Amino acid sequence: MCVMLLTSCTRDISAPEFPDVPLAANFAKGADVSWMTQMEASGLKYYNNNGAEQDLLQILKDKGINSIRLRTWVNPLSGWCNTEDMVNKAVRANAMGFRIMLDIHYSDTWADPAVQTKPAVWSAQPFATLKTTVYDYTVSVMTALKNKGITPEWVQVGNETNDGMLWEDGKASVNMKNYADLVQAGYTAVKSVSTTSKVIVHLSNGYDNTLFRWMFDSLKTNGANWDVIGMSLYPTSATWQTLNTQCLTNMNDMVSRYGKEVMLCEVGMPAAEPAASKAFLTDIISKTNSVSRGLGVFYWEPESYNDWQGYKLGAFDATGKPTIAMDAFLVK
Repeated sequence: MCVMLLTSCTRDISAPEFPDVPLAANFAKGADVSWMTQMEASGLKYYNNNGAEQDLLQILKDKGINSIRLRTWVNPLSGWCNTEDMVNKAVRANAMGFRIMLDIHYSDTWADPAVQTKPAVWSAQPFATLKTTVYDYTVSVMTALKNKGITPEWVQVGNETNDGMLWEDGKASVNMKNYADLVQAGYTAVKSVSTTSKVIVHLSNGYDNTLFRWMFDSLKTNGANWDVIGMSLYPTSATWQTLNTQCLTNMNDMVSRYGKEVMLCEVGMPAAEPAASKAFLTDIISKTNSVSRGLGVFYWEPESYNDWQGYKLGAFDATGKPTIAMDAFLVK
């Protein structure tokens, strides 16, 4: 998750209700709901727009969501988002027909552009051992899903790795070769369990073409493989039109430059601005669909509400019902 500062603005937030061009048949309309089990355990409930209590996944499915993204941490102190918790959520989602994205953080806690901390039990490993550990852990998580009959369609090797992962060894600005080797270890591990799963390298700030060219030129030079270039995009009501346009330019450049597919793995806007959020989502879904190899758009934790853990960029209101922002995913 990477969130930009919020500002107010009177800019016109209008966007077409639905784009004229239909979505590609396999376009992923997704949601990361990794907080789901923790929120349920805390007693929070979810309601459809008619006020009827319903399973969260059913509410999302009725809003057009067809894909679910789930993070996994190595040894989180709380236990939430460990392998077992992730698999439990994946089983629920798979049973309802959702496509699955696995988001491996390679950390005990949040990994993002500012923090890429090694799991505590990996912290003293020499780099050669660390590469093997990344491979083995990736295989173990993939196998845990396979044992439940689940094959994730996409697997992220790292989360928002703008400057690599598993610092300091895998800090890209310090040692790009090390980071590339870690990506390759994850890539090889995923493919050893599922040749059909597409491996994603995911960066934040999807509008920043300079960042993306630097990272993917460097990964290519250093021998890393990937299938999909993943992006995050967290604009404000003042910036979404500009950033969406820049993101589209970047997506098209990534496709032409590397011949790879692209995807918005995380998007979000303030829950308190549902009209602006719907306009933003409608536009970025349309723009991603227009890219020749654009795969889909995932909202990050739309189900969070009542300032859950201080997060304000969900897409449910204070009563536990989806806001109109989620209607953007009804497009077909």
